[in-house]
Amino acid sequence: MADDRSAGPTAAAVDERSIRYEGWGVAAAAALGMFVSFASVLVYTFGIFLKPIAETFAWSREAVSAAFGFAAMTAAVCAPITGMLLNRFGPRRVIVPSLLVFGGAYASLSLLTPHLAHLYALFVVFGLIAMGTSQVAYSRAISTWFQARLGAALAFGMCGSALGAMVLPPIAQRLIDALGWRAAATTIGAAIIAIGVPTVLAFVRERPGTRTADGRGQLAGSTVAEGLRSYKFWIIVTVLFGISIAQNGTITHLSALLTDRGIPADRAAIAVSAIGGSALVGRIATGWLIDRFFAPWVAFTLFVMAALGTFLLSSAGSLAAGVLAAILIGFSMGGEADVVPYLVARYFGLRSFSVLYAFTWTAYAIAGAIGPVLMGKAFDATHSYVTLLVWLAGGTLVISPLLLLLPRYASAEPVAHA
Repeated sequence: MADDRSAGPTAAAVDERSIRYEGWGVAAAAALGMFVSFASVLVYTFGIFLKPIAETFAWSREAVSAAFGFAAMTAAVCAPITGMLLNRFGPRRVIVPSLLVFGGAYASLSLLTPHLAHLYALFVVFGLIAMGTSQVAYSRAISTWFQARLGAALAFGMCGSALGAMVLPPIAQRLIDALGWRAAATTIGAAIIAIGVPTVLAFVRERPGTRTADGRGQLAGSTVAEGLRSYKFWIIVTVLFGISIAQNGTITHLSALLTDRGIPADRAAIAVSAIGGSALVGRIATGWLIDRFFAPWVAFTLFVMAALGTFLLSSAGSLAAGVLAAILIGFSMGGEADVVPYLVARYFGLRSFSVLYAFTWTAYAIAGAIGPVLMGKAFDATHSYVTLLVWLAGGTLVISPLLLLLPRYASAEPVAHA
């Protein structure tokens, strides 16, 4: 069982406190890989491309937003499969081909035709490889290297997506302004491959000794069946599902919402970037906090902040209000990326970590498909996002206290190495 772990410190736990510990190099490479991941590039630049694409082809925002839903739903279906592949073959052999397909598919946005089916098919491809470029893959590698500093290591490794969220929206906007949205897509797609593939090939790997001679994992923890039978797992999944609807809806439509209220597109992109900046701070702060305080309490606080940000966004009529709302939402999102894999590792170990974590992403992705479509539908029906944002904020407040039902960990060590 996952909770049968030694409470005593190990040599690895001592070594990982040194900056020269090899695991930190893996975490740094993961950060750069996350910078060009689906969770960074597509999630945070799609909102910048949404209006230009809709205007080019005279499509409604609901129709364009539905493309993100196709990607999210496909990712939801493929997440457990990707988790099994990660358990069987390790992160590198999954991440590299995923990055190659992701970069090529993103560049092919430049060839988009005036047929919604073309857009939707392309986003299905994004969904197929999403988990292979995500924190599900990179956290698998990081978690094999760390015990006492797991929270900090996950925060460091996952900060690449927060950095991407901060700098990619204005870069995408400037590329669109200078080159047009088609050439901008080509440029971003090429950068995904050029940055991600060499980094992963050179540095991302599991800790030696985590696999047998035939390549199979030999780590301690729960089986998939044991994890799926646990109420702790379903609390994590339920809360993640609820907050994902609000998070993905607001991120996807933030730029459009602010420009609708008279804020210029280049300044609205600053608010989108604020999500990334605050997510970076939230990620680092949460990594420090969950190594020292009970993670469910930390997560509850983060999601209350997200609810406040969503409520504020419902009435934001200025750039300052939009940025403040984005900061609250982003800080929560940054922390969530640390907390979920940390809780999975703490409660269930690493034996089936990739599959169980991938199942949480299935829930996150399904809700992520719902959120942007709900936002688009609300706007197309009422020409306003206000009422839905208030409901989303309230829903987040209602569901977050479930985290307070999670029990204390069985030991002080988050992960046991075989």
